[in-house]
Amino acid sequence: MNLLFIADPLESFKIKKDSTLAMMRVAQEAGHHLWFCESRNILWKENLVVADCQSLLIKPSSTSWFELGASEARALNSFSAILMRTDPPFDIEYLNTTWLLSAAVRQGAKVFNEPAAVREHSEKLSITEFPDLIPPTLVTRELGAVEAFHKIHQDIVIKPLDGMGGMGVFRVGPDGLNLASIVETLGENGARTLMIQRFLPEIAQGDKRVLLIGGEVVPYALARIPQGSEIRGNLAAGGKGVAMLLTETEKRIAEKLAPILYQRGLFLVGLDLIGGCLTEINVTSPTCFVEITEQSSFDVPQFWLKALEKAVS
Repeated sequence: MNLLFIADPLESFKIKKDSTLAMMRVAQEAGHHLWFCESRNILWKENLVVADCQSLLIKPSSTSWFELGASEARALNSFSAILMRTDPPFDIEYLNTTWLLSAAVRQGAKVFNEPAAVREHSEKLSITEFPDLIPPTLVTRELGAVEAFHKIHQDIVIKPLDGMGGMGVFRVGPDGLNLASIVETLGENGARTLMIQRFLPEIAQGDKRVLLIGGEVVPYALARIPQGSEIRGNLAAGGKGVAMLLTETEKRIAEKLAPILYQRGLFLVGLDLIGGCLTEINVTSPTCFVEITEQSSFDVPQFWLKALEKAVS
């Protein structure tokens, strides 16, 4: 296969644990040909969606670990598969890229995840489709609504809808200290919508990342455990990642969502679960391939590649 990875600059990869790099390595080892570009290199030209892309060779060295060929303009429908792996934020330029990718799909390109499905599934708001699986949740721009929610639940978490890696997540306890200030600052005085959820003390056992690949459930989750006084388990916020077999509750939730989301064009999904409650559905660039593989008997990149080969064929 000829695989085009649309990703952030290669120099920015954390090579010891980057899931996109793990995908690239396993695909190259299987004999597939790799291509690379950034989202800014996708364009509409002469009635085709084209990538100004480069062939990519992954090398064993940890310093100079990649080699790029000369830039070529190639129609997206000439690739076997296109992997959109650009990290959030999901801003207007990310949205513009998905629209171009949707045009490529109409021209016969195979894009994973399907761009229309990515647009339809806000990583925070999409959990509202499954209210029986989520903690008490409020979505609002109104300070008064947040104050009323806090009065009921006492201990809450406030987060922006477009954050990643735990960025901008605040906990407000029963004393309500700085509640108004946090809402005004995060919400830019009512200009931005926020998500507020009841604090789940089970976060002490980890914010579990559960991977769904090709409609199937990876049997191990990565529990991202907060360290010290931190409430965020995200690895980017200093959390410790520990691979664990799924509990029966986690397995039940994952097996319920996997076929639904796959049917919609979401080939790779990362569910976030705390204490058996669904808190996010990640569809842009889910991670944790390397950590789960290194700490368990399950090879996530190989599982991903086999599923991709099946989907393409």
